[in-house]
Amino acid sequence: MWVVKLYSDVGTQRFWQVVGDLVLAGWIWLCVELGLLVFRITNALGTPGRKAAEAGDGLAGDLHKMSEPIGKVPVVGDELRSPVDGAASAAGKLAEAGRDQAHAVEQLAYVLAGVTIGLPVLFALLIWLPRRIRFARRARAAQKFIDSDADLDLFALRAMANQPMHKLAKISDDPVAAWRGGDTAVIARLADLELRSTGLKAPRTALTQ
Repeated sequence: MWVVKLYSDVGTQRFWQVVGDLVLAGWIWLCVELGLLVFRITNALGTPGRKAAEAGDGLAGDLHKMSEPIGKVPVVGDELRSPVDGAASAAGKLAEAGRDQAHAVEQLAYVLAGVTIGLPVLFALLIWLPRRIRFARRARAAQKFIDSDADLDLFALRAMANQPMHKLAKISDDPVAAWRGGDTAVIARLADLELRSTGLKAPRTALTQ
């Protein structure tokens, strides 16, 4: 079973990977805090609706309590109770309208908070995630050859194909001839150059040959 490699063995590359991860974490935290702020500000707009609902419920309850004894008045009780019940019904409708308004504002607050958090975080992940996945895949593939004690010739050959010419020149004036001639020291350094680009280092035994 192969373990996913998250960080490079090369100090400089590992440093920037850690910095990138910390920046991403900080960015996510900032977006979450901003989203929560947007939610609180937007949701506060529903306060009048909540207060109207609370006042309407209270008024409707008081009017219903009043209507009961009024209805017991002989002869005219029902007539006197009818306007009170109508006012209680109107207060109930006012309370319901207040609740609907508060609910609509709350839903809007959730949507705005979700957009404020989700879009910037998604954008950052679309930049960060492919690079981290690409690194992990390359490092894992290269690690298989190292762990199986495969010859470093393959990485030396890849170095001559992929690495900049000025880096190859620092290793040998003619790296191709050295590779063809089986120069183990040059091959090891070429392999190490290629492996470092994948976040790995050549075995020390190979470098000291």
